[in-house]
Amino acid sequence: MTTDEPGGRIHSTDPFAVPETGKSQVRRLRGRFAATVTLWTAPGPAGLTVSSAMIADGDPGRVLGLIDEESDFWEAVSAAGRFAVTPLAPDDRQLADRFAGLFPAPGGLFASGEWEQTAYGPVPAGAATWAGCVLDSSRPCGWAVLLDGVIERVRTGSGGPPLVHYRGRYTELV
Repeated sequence: MTTDEPGGRIHSTDPFAVPETGKSQVRRLRGRFAATVTLWTAPGPAGLTVSSAMIADGDPGRVLGLIDEESDFWEAVSAAGRFAVTPLAPDDRQLADRFAGLFPAPGGLFASGEWEQTAYGPVPAGAATWAGCVLDSSRPCGWAVLLDGVIERVRTGSGGPPLVHYRGRYTELV
């Protein structure tokens, strides 16, 4: 439906939406896997919102994540060899959007909010849980870089439920 009004048309649908036939089936499949939203930071500082991440228990424990190779975070972690991973909570939606490049960050990504400085990179002050990691290896994986890190330090607290990404939107566990 459109309405002819002086100055333009009003559409009831998104005129810029990708048609169903043009959508990646792999991306649609990935969207149906619920994922915890995490913040990855490195000395520099630099950071990135990541929902394609996994923790592997073992000796040593590891964290795996798919990272945008053109991100400031990847450049910083490549140089420092260290990074921090923090699972985000439902109240962190704006923080997640800021580090994903979807929300304005006047003064830079770390200009607002309070941060705890660690040897692995800044973590949000008051974060109940985070891990300090050392970069072990990386390799191209799809349109990203698969980062493999060894977990050196873990802080776990009594945080609440995680922020979850599912089918292109944030949600939370009930």
